[in-house]
Amino acid sequence: MQSWPDPVLPEIPGTGPALRLYDTSDRQVRPLAPGPTATMYVCGITPYDATHLGHAATYVTFDIVNRVLRDLGHEVHYVQNITDVDDPLFERAERDGVDWRDLGAREIQLFRDDMTALRVLPPRDYIGAVESIDEVIEVVGKLLASGAAYVVDDDEYPDVYFRVDATQQFGYESGYDRALMERFFAERGGDPDRPGKRDPLDALLWRAARPGEPSWESPQGAGRPGWHIECAAIALNRLGVEFDVQGGGNDLIFPHHEFSAAHGEALTDARRFARHYVHTGMVGLDGEKMSKSRGNLVFVSKLRAEGVNPAVIRVALLADHYRADRMWDDGVLATAQNRVDRWSTAVSAAAGPDSGPVIERVRQHLADDLDTPKALAAVDAWAEDVRQGIGTDTEAPGRVAAAVDALLGVTLASTTPTPVASATRDGD
Repeated sequence: MQSWPDPVLPEIPGTGPALRLYDTSDRQVRPLAPGPTATMYVCGITPYDATHLGHAATYVTFDIVNRVLRDLGHEVHYVQNITDVDDPLFERAERDGVDWRDLGAREIQLFRDDMTALRVLPPRDYIGAVESIDEVIEVVGKLLASGAAYVVDDDEYPDVYFRVDATQQFGYESGYDRALMERFFAERGGDPDRPGKRDPLDALLWRAARPGEPSWESPQGAGRPGWHIECAAIALNRLGVEFDVQGGGNDLIFPHHEFSAAHGEALTDARRFARHYVHTGMVGLDGEKMSKSRGNLVFVSKLRAEGVNPAVIRVALLADHYRADRMWDDGVLATAQNRVDRWSTAVSAAAGPDSGPVIERVRQHLADDLDTPKALAAVDAWAEDVRQGIGTDTEAPGRVAAAVDALLGVTLASTTPTPVASATRDGD
């Protein structure tokens, strides 16, 4: 699968402290300790709709992780999937009277365009589920052979399931009790009532072919992949086991990340699928959870079409801590636009205070579990000093602009205040 263009990353002098991130499984902030090449897997979209702000907040967050690691001198092997064969895609395609492959291709291209506009560094490997069918078939066969999986007793639809007890440590990532697991499993794509399953929480690995659905031939019979095994296969085959970061929104903690980790651990006997499990908070609108069913999604592409500077969208998303659930309203964009205007004016000045201290503070705050609110506040303080005429370093404005670009992904190009369009409220 084609990724998107790699933006130019300015080089800035010096380096910051080692990155520390909150690990969901350990319930604490711990140092990230990668080798020369840091490895990161972030779950991608199911391409049945446009990129909304919840998606954008997640990918901007892990883009900051990527930028901090590069600033520390690491190469970064970043892998992202696309779930381009799944029920929501088929349902939307049928509703709209289009081929599911055409719908997926259209929305994947829109996602690429949004990521390019937001200056998100692209993954080295951008892999679709359809591309990875052979990989999934292989690992499903291995899980069946080891006894970690079984075929339900159903002559018509002999689906393959993963045993929830196949790994001793199942549940360590989320820390959820059985009742919460059962609730989220039912709400988030699971099938607890499927006849023939040995445990209601057993997860689908291979869905036997149904009429009207795409399928691929395999030793297990014609069918298509389950959701969790897709990510396990793609990550293992490109990063190996115990890679540095597995990331996504906190709605993926269970069942998706718990099961993809369990699949990987059952396949390799590894202690942990990933060394760090990192999750972002949710984005709501005007006090309500943002969701398709409520019809209150705000799409990046529509904000861009209304003339909103992508740098402003990015700054708005960075204004809150990545782990916090946050609300979006028209005021969030207005505040971000004001901030970008002040920064742009400051870096266009003839001189300013020494850039060293502000760049050091930005690095320190980002290293401390991506404390972007404090990082933005440090740039605010420097810009205010420039406004007050403090400082005579003629190279400081350019150096701060380069650091804001390299570390925060924000290009400061205009000193003219720009009006902000209202947030688009759109759903189905």
